[in-house]
Amino acid sequence: GLAAADLLNRQGHSVTVYEREDRIGGLLMYGIPNMKLEKRTVQRRVDMMAEEGVKFVTNANVGVDPEFDLAKLREESDALLLTTGATVPRDMSIKGRDLKGVHFAMEMLTENTRSLLEGGGMALSDVKPENFVSAEGKRVVVIGGGDTGCDSIATSIRHGAKSVVNLELMPQPPAQRADNNPWPEWPRTFNVDYGHEEVMSKFGKDPREYCVLSKEFEGDANGNLTGLKTVLVEWSNPTDGSRPSMKEIPGSERTIPCDLVVLSMGFLGPEQTPAKKLDLKTDARSNFDAALGDFHTNQEGVFAAGDCRRGQSLVVWAIHEGREAATAVGRYLATQAQARV
Repeated sequence: GLAAADLLNRQGHSVTVYEREDRIGGLLMYGIPNMKLEKRTVQRRVDMMAEEGVKFVTNANVGVDPEFDLAKLREESDALLLTTGATVPRDMSIKGRDLKGVHFAMEMLTENTRSLLEGGGMALSDVKPENFVSAEGKRVVVIGGGDTGCDSIATSIRHGAKSVVNLELMPQPPAQRADNNPWPEWPRTFNVDYGHEEVMSKFGKDPREYCVLSKEFEGDANGNLTGLKTVLVEWSNPTDGSRPSMKEIPGSERTIPCDLVVLSMGFLGPEQTPAKKLDLKTDARSNFDAALGDFHTNQEGVFAAGDCRRGQSLVVWAIHEGREAATAVGRYLATQAQARV
């Protein structure tokens, strides 16, 4: 969204960015921890854009708050670009999911950054946000890998976790590319990221355990999480191109004592409010349907770009799509202006 706003503003258009959170930046502000991307860097860019003429509106839950009605915004604008991200997390529907102590990763990371910002950017504020998730003194289990899982591990270390375990359902990746993972595909190889290094430095071992299926969350009489029942699984290795399948290994059941479980299993797609309110077409994965390069949805003057269009991806892809979408919106606005002459 910021990449598109910046380029459209430079093209000479009047640009307004609506943000649901209390600070501008989206994933860059609240999704990526400060140790990976300092928030003063993000704020500096936002301030520069504001000085250049981009208007920012925070605490604007577009499509939900009556003040920010989508139909009204569409009527008042020459073009509408949706860059809402893919924010619906993949959940785990097993017994005990509702116990106190089981949280989505973004619940933890967002409120951690909010507390850091309230504390001046150098330390967590003494007054924690209402939904703050603390790992201090707790036995932490992070389910799922990837960048978000690693960030959750590193955040837990900084909180002062008693222990950290990272469970992954899939097998450990190979040290080098497999035959079915040729260049230029993203290399699915084993690597050690910063969060893993920090756990190894503090506790003496890599936190990751592979081929582990979570079966049930256990709790006490007060509804607090006390443990996670798991079982090891074995994956098939089909040679006919079919999808691998897994089976549980008898006798491998165990319970991991824990006080906090962080769910970091990826994201399913964008929240559907804009699609419903604007009657947008969506693809099979619930993403807003808009062709790459054109970015125009099935509704006149409504565009979509980034994770809400392509699905969960990297920040660099979001920036690229934002710039490309800004070019497409600029072409559309020029065509509309010519038609009115």
